[in-house]
Amino acid sequence: MSEELLVSNDEYLKSGIHIGTKFRTKHMAEFIYKTRPDGLSVLNVQKIDERIRLAGNLFTNYVPEDILIVCRRENGWKAVRKFAEITGCKFFAGRYPPGVLTNPSLKNFVEAKVMLVTDAWPDKNAIEDALKIGIPVVALCDTNNQANNIDLVVPCNNKGKKSLGLFFLLLAKIYTEKRGLIKPEDFKYTLEDFSDE
Repeated sequence: MSEELLVSNDEYLKSGIHIGTKFRTKHMAEFIYKTRPDGLSVLNVQKIDERIRLAGNLFTNYVPEDILIVCRRENGWKAVRKFAEITGCKFFAGRYPPGVLTNPSLKNFVEAKVMLVTDAWPDKNAIEDALKIGIPVVALCDTNNQANNIDLVVPCNNKGKKSLGLFFLLLAKIYTEKRGLIKPEDFKYTLEDFSDE
C-alpha cells in the first residue's frame, strides 16, 4: 500500500461502503473488486479511499459558499446536514428545485462553483443544472450508476446511512483540515454524528 487508508479497512467494511448492488454498469467496472456468490458486486476499498481523498482535495480549492451538496435520498440527509453545518457549504436535502442554479429570478436561486450529488440518478436534475452553468460535478456512484456528465466519480454504497455517514465524515475531516478551519486534533466528530444506527 502506497498510502495508509483514511480509516482502517475494518471501519470501511463495517460501514458497508463497499457493498454494491446486483447490477453493474460499464461505468463502474473499474471500481468493482469482485462479485459475491449471491450476485452482489463488491467495490474496491482501496479505490473508494483514493477517490474520497481526490474529492476532498478538489473541494479544498473552493470556499464553503461555492460548494453545493444535493441529496434526494433520505438516508443521506443527516450526513449532508452535518457536513454543511461543519463546513458552511450550501445543500439541498430532499427534492432539488429545478432551476435553482440557472434562474436568478427564483427566490431560492443559489450560486455555486462545484457540486456534489449523493446519487447521480435521483439527483439528475441538479446535474443537468450544473451542466448548463458549466460547474464540475462530483457524484457518489454505486455499481449500478451511470457516470455520464460526472467529473469525478466516488465509488461507494450511496444508499446506506452508515456508508453515506462515513463518506461525509471523511470529507469533512479532509476539507476542514486542509482549509485550516479545524485543527486535526480538534476534529472530534464521529460516525454517529453523521448517521443514525
